[in-house]
Amino acid sequence: MITTVAAERIRAYYDKSIFLAAAGASRRLPSACMRSKLAHLLFALGFVLPVAPVALGQCPASIPVEGAAPGVPLPLFPPDNWWNQDVSAAPIDANSASYIAFINNGGTRHLHPDFGGEVSPGSVAIYGMPYAIVDGSQAKQAVTFDYWDESDGVNYTTGQGIPFYPIPAQAGNLPHWVEGGAPGNVDQRSQQDRHLLIVDCTNNYLYELYNVYYDPNQAQWYGGSGAFFNMNTNNRRPDGWTSADAAGLAILPGLVRYDEAWNPAVTDIGHAFRVTVRATNGYVYPASHRAGSTVGALPMGARLRLKANVGGLDPALRTSDSNVQKIFRAMQKHGLIVADNGSDMYITGTFDTRWDNSILNPAFSLLSASDFEVVQLGWQPAAGAAVLAAVSASPNAVVGGSPSTGSVSLTAVAPPGGALVVLSSASSAVSVPANVTVSAGAGSAPFGITTSAVATQTLATLSASYNGVTKTTTFTVNPAPLPVLATLTLKATSVNGGTRVTGTVTLTAPAAVGGAVIALSSSNASLVSVPSHVLVTPGRTSGTFTMTTRLPAQNTAVTITAAYAGATKTATLTVKRK
Repeated sequence: MITTVAAERIRAYYDKSIFLAAAGASRRLPSACMRSKLAHLLFALGFVLPVAPVALGQCPASIPVEGAAPGVPLPLFPPDNWWNQDVSAAPIDANSASYIAFINNGGTRHLHPDFGGEVSPGSVAIYGMPYAIVDGSQAKQAVTFDYWDESDGVNYTTGQGIPFYPIPAQAGNLPHWVEGGAPGNVDQRSQQDRHLLIVDCTNNYLYELYNVYYDPNQAQWYGGSGAFFNMNTNNRRPDGWTSADAAGLAILPGLVRYDEAWNPAVTDIGHAFRVTVRATNGYVYPASHRAGSTVGALPMGARLRLKANVGGLDPALRTSDSNVQKIFRAMQKHGLIVADNGSDMYITGTFDTRWDNSILNPAFSLLSASDFEVVQLGWQPAAGAAVLAAVSASPNAVVGGSPSTGSVSLTAVAPPGGALVVLSSASSAVSVPANVTVSAGAGSAPFGITTSAVATQTLATLSASYNGVTKTTTFTVNPAPLPVLATLTLKATSVNGGTRVTGTVTLTAPAAVGGAVIALSSSNASLVSVPSHVLVTPGRTSGTFTMTTRLPAQNTAVTITAAYAGATKTATLTVKRK
């Protein structure tokens, strides 16, 4: 749960981001009312992951590597993913002209390619978004997040990161692996977005981090937020959740990449591009997160589409460069998706020293916001009969033994008689009913999730099937927090010699299977005798023990010590002469 203090801390950080955005840096804002919830995807690869690798493509010959062409079939993510949808025939939004006028802001806003190579030959500073490619054996790193409650790879009991992100060492100490160009160990979080994108080429997984910094003294990565995407699926982040991008979307699939645009074998760039605007107002599908509430501005997730005809001519042909024409054709077919606050009509692409900005800049400037139209907000392809859209759980990570609530949703309302959705869990630690019925005329239905205690973090795949479509979500069961010694108390703190005294040790949580053995000692064993240990039995939080005292020559204070799991507690017993 997000505490009031934590919410205020996050809100204060976002207020700082507004200031930075006004100075030209792109930043995100939280939703007006941040929900109290646990995290949605703790996909701790390499931590506890009994899933076989998915070999969809080949890894580069040498890894880790920065900026190599992804070795998976293009486009990234499934063909029906929102980044890859053909929107050339999608309806125009009724307020399209007003939104375009807002972007133009009383003038004419031209497009700009927000990518390139080095700022100057050999410079550390770069243009565009770098990304790293690793394989499935890359060691996982823990990241400490500012917005841990909406990030993946976090222990939600403590708010601390767990080993989850396959960050190569090069990102911490070499230039050109992190957005902006400087190595991760250079702290530029207050000046730049500092994204770090990582592709696991073995499993076709994508990890994206925002506002990163690596502290070499602590050997610790820090970040604003982090998100995991399984590029074999179309899983969307829960409504209200950010990612490494303000809109809650993945970044990499929306980048203009050299290996597509300048590759003669690629005749059609099969995806939309990421675009920024100076201000936004809420969010619509496929986005999941808001970053502002400016009246008249587009929402996050809005899609702009390059017109096929402007003044009787095709605007994609204003440039004579065939490769740039290919980029413009993708804008006509797949459009631009608003993903962050920044400069108006800045199109995001990769860092690549092969880009020639003497070609890109003048070609992009031939197009303006007025050459675009806004696709109907939240538009999705027309659906026929209702099919399964998604299965989810809230919270999506619990301590073993705690319940959760699942939900299935359809693409359209259920038919007469309802829709029977078959459910299953791949883990014995997580139980779901055999099925759940979406009532006739309804679009979704909840179901109960029960869990059992686990010794280690366990990932369970929950599956739902209906009308020939199966959807999955990953559900995390965490072990109960390990108990820590909380107190050592004595029934009496001053007794006459020869008296027996009872002591009590208390833990912060119930003892696990096998119990908790608390070590005991006395600073004067000849005067006050204590047992070597006391056992707190499984499921209990306290245990008692008896001390025996002897008659002293004079009043004497004796220190009693209890120790367990690195914690030590003491109490003083004064033994008096009769």
